[in-house]
Amino acid sequence: MSVAGAFTEEGHMAVSAYVLIQTEVGKAAGVAQAVGAIDGVVSAEDVTGPYDVILRAQADSMDDLGRLVVSQVQLIEGITRTLTCPIVNL
Repeated sequence: MSVAGAFTEEGHMAVSAYVLIQTEVGKAAGVAQAVGAIDGVVSAEDVTGPYDVILRAQADSMDDLGRLVVSQVQLIEGITRTLTCPIVNL
C-alpha cells in the first residue's frame, strides 16, 4: 500500500503531503538530513530548481500536519521558506 493510502492506528485515512523547502545557499544537504530525522517525515531529498529540498510527510490529520511543518520543520536552521502540498486521491 502506498503512503498516501495509509491508515492511522485508529483506522482513519492518514494525511500525506510534499513539503517544498527553500534554504540558504549551501545549506540544502544539512537541511535534508535534519528534516529527514523528524518523526512523520517519510523521505527528504536534495533537489535542484526553485526548491532545494523536498520532503514527504505523513500525519494523522491536517492539524497534525500543520503542527509538524510549523513547529518542527520550519525551525530547522537554514530553511528560508516552505510550501506544503497535501496529497489528494482523485
